[in-house]
Amino acid sequence: MNRLSWQAVFFDFDGVIADSVQVKTQAFATMFAPYGQQVAQQAVAYHLANGGMPRFKKFIYYYKELLGMDIDQTTLEQKGKEFSAMVMGGVIAAEMIPGALACLQQLQQQHIPAFVVSGTPHEEMETIVHEKGLSHYFLEVHGSPRTKTVIVEEIINRHGILPEKCLFIGDALADHTAAVNTGTAFLAIKRPGSTVDFPDDTILSAEVRLDLPS
Repeated sequence: MNRLSWQAVFFDFDGVIADSVQVKTQAFATMFAPYGQQVAQQAVAYHLANGGMPRFKKFIYYYKELLGMDIDQTTLEQKGKEFSAMVMGGVIAAEMIPGALACLQQLQQQHIPAFVVSGTPHEEMETIVHEKGLSHYFLEVHGSPRTKTVIVEEIINRHGILPEKCLFIGDALADHTAAVNTGTAFLAIKRPGSTVDFPDDTILSAEVRLDLPS
């Protein structure tokens, strides 16, 4: 086994650890189907184009831009709970992305800390990681409302690690942005069917890996 030079590795969750993107895509489609097929399709398209964005920001966009309605805080929280109830079981049951478990095991064996940095609400993300039996692989699990950039910066500063010696693995532009903002290396997971358009110089992989090919 090759020794790794990373001081820490940051993982997005949906589409990087768990093959659960479709679970959330279907939930948005179901929630907005009562407003018509076109609205549901637009909601799905926006969701897929904005991976890593907290769901509450998506709901605000959907109501304002697609439905021409304001959404108050009470309704927003209600929609968040409805969405969570729809997706929780599916995310917990989702298969692992190829390579993810092997990478987590390698990091653990080499005592390199791994962190979850997700757009999923923080408490929900902690529950999912626990229920999937993955908690022991991660030093910390983090979710929204804090941005991914803020989370990574805080971890780097608190642990005294060098950003250029860290790797962020994600499947969305929000993940790439966080890596650029914090100065970490980045690997984009791009599975078949992904419509994410990463910058031309982005290293892409269909499987989770810890080495970055040149």
